[in-house]
Amino acid sequence: MVNTAISVSDLSKKYDDRLAVSHINFEVPLGTVCGFVGPNGSGKTTTMRMLLGLITPTTGQGHILGEPIEHPERYLSRVGAMIEGPAFYPALSGHENLMVLARLGGFPVERVQTLLEKVGLGERGKSKYKTYSLGMKQRLGIAAALLPEPKLLMLDEPTNGLDPEGIQEVRALLRDLANGGTTVFVSSHLLSELEIISDHIVMLRKGEIVFAGPIGELMAQQQPTIIAKSLKKSDLKRIVKIAKDAGHHAVIRDDSVHVLADMKWAPVLNEAAFDAGITLAQLAPQLPNLEETFFEMTGDK
Repeated sequence: MVNTAISVSDLSKKYDDRLAVSHINFEVPLGTVCGFVGPNGSGKTTTMRMLLGLITPTTGQGHILGEPIEHPERYLSRVGAMIEGPAFYPALSGHENLMVLARLGGFPVERVQTLLEKVGLGERGKSKYKTYSLGMKQRLGIAAALLPEPKLLMLDEPTNGLDPEGIQEVRALLRDLANGGTTVFVSSHLLSELEIISDHIVMLRKGEIVFAGPIGELMAQQQPTIIAKSLKKSDLKRIVKIAKDAGHHAVIRDDSVHVLADMKWAPVLNEAAFDAGITLAQLAPQLPNLEETFFEMTGDK
């Protein structure tokens, strides 16, 4: 019995002389939420398009729900996807657009209203698509992706354009789908949201895998961070030097110094800064989060 929703081995895509995706390997277990992250241009959308059979890989293999990606007709009926934004008929309502898709795909039309309500569009289903905000368009795209009652749902930036309340609603929806047995493979720039809902993480940088596996395993590999702020912005470089001279990696980010060090080193830093005539306005040990880990592993600052 297949226990992976997605399995990728040595997968590459080359455009002219450029490798957009370079020999990647990863697996996504069934029934999980897997976050797919990486800086812009790292190859996320290209990878998703290969997995959906939209473009042909240059090298390697991939399997979706146990079927090879060379034969998308074997698995696409069990996959829902929203890649590079949804496309609908502007003059039709949200409800009418979903009805068209349901009839074309042979899906039960009675599910349309249920899905509109599920994504928070129950009261706007009769409004024309061209009157929808960007966030509403994203919601309708997710509803369309759910029409086939997919075993695998692949979403590219599903929270784009949503307000904080909408983001929370989508987060709850994706978690609920995974709890019900649907595997969710989702790319997003909102790393704090992915950290909350993801079981697994696949991280890309310049077309190469930086990490692929359980999110808990990734976070356990990371060192705690000490965040130091000074009353004078000009002191930040001096704080970095103090940390580096003590053998710790340190960078300036958001008007503060981030030092990769155990929290026990915080009072040592405080004393060293005082001796150097630096008054610290803040000195806060912080356990690693996904955003910090992403910055450190991808070099995307």
